[in-house]
This record gives sequence, C-alpha cells and structure tokens, in this order.
Amino acid sequence: MLTVLYIVAIVVEAMSAALAAGRRSMDWVGVCMLGCITALGGGSVRDMLLGHYPLSWVKHPHYLLITAGAALVTIGLARFMHRLRKIFLLLDAIGLVLFTVIGCNVALEMQQPFIIVIAAGLITGCVGGVLRDMLCADIPLLFRSELYATVSVVTGLVYVAGLGVELPHDFVTVLAMTVGLMLRLLALRFNWSMPKFVYTRDLH
Repeated sequence: MLTVLYIVAIVVEAMSAALAAGRRSMDWVGVCMLGCITALGGGSVRDMLLGHYPLSWVKHPHYLLITAGAALVTIGLARFMHRLRKIFLLLDAIGLVLFTVIGCNVALEMQQPFIIVIAAGLITGCVGGVLRDMLCADIPLLFRSELYATVSVVTGLVYVAGLGVELPHDFVTVLAMTVGLMLRLLALRFNWSMPKFVYTRDLH
C-alpha cells in the first residue's frame, strides 16, 4: 500500500511542478525536469546528506519515467486542472505525510539520532517543493502558506514516538499519517499558519 501511495504522491508532485513550469512558460524539457526534481528532489537531498546510496531514482530508474510522464501528461490536461484543485490538495497532503514517514524510516534504519530522524522526514517531505519554487524564482510555498513544514515535523514526531514506545509499526505508520493529514487539511480549511515576521525599516 505504501508503494502505491508513494507512486501516487510523486505523480501528484510532478504534475504540480508541471503547472508551475507552465506558468513560467518553460519548454517541454523544462517541464519534465522540473517534474522530476520536485517529485524526487526531497528524497535525493536526504540521501546525499545522510550518505544513503544509491539514490531512489538510481535504484529504481522507472521513477524518472513515471514523473517525467506525469509532467508531460499535465501539458495535455492543463485546461482541466483547475477543476481538480481539491483533489490535488488532498493528494499533496497525503504525499507530504507519506514522504515524511519514509524519510524518518530511512534515518532510523541508519540508526541516526532523534533530531536527524525528524530532519530527514522534514527534508523528504518539503525540499522537493522548495526546489520547484526556487527554480521558478518564487518564494518557496513552505515559507508563505498554511502549516506545511510544521505538519511534517508533527508527523515525524508521532511516528518516532510511536516506534519509541514499541507500538506495532503498521499502526504507528497509519497513526502518524492520519494525524499529519488531519492537521494539514484543517490548516487548509481554516487558513492556519505560523506567525509571520514583518520588518519594513531600512537600516541605511
């Protein structure tokens, strides 16, 4: 089931990146590249930082074909995408919590300390979107939208805490993803966000 959800998640991330590429009038190669980077970038950055090789898309090259294909399909479906906004938001939220759990699990398997495990989940869940926004010359959504990084951290904390008290792994996985998903959906519904720092004075 997690494998199926992972494929769905990287497809959704690739399609969202394709739409961002379209708003920047990128060519088809750019659309494919941005789709792959967004969908697989978080896990790749995590693995490089932790020294966890081979990278997921090197071990499973078909992930590149899936994400590039999803990005290309989006070009043909772009005119209908606005009708699927709510579905995309739901799938994106599922992808966030799923990537977080996967990232935490990789770090745990490497016997990393607690703070690194949480950071690995955060990087896996969020960095792909940050890379997308940076390549599109936008302020990353992570820093300007409803609770996002916070959702990833909470998901990771629930996952690690559950395993720490020796609850069944499958139960902990479902619990962490459910808590994270509910928090993300509530944040979208009620526009919850972290306090913003606004500074307008010129120091010169």
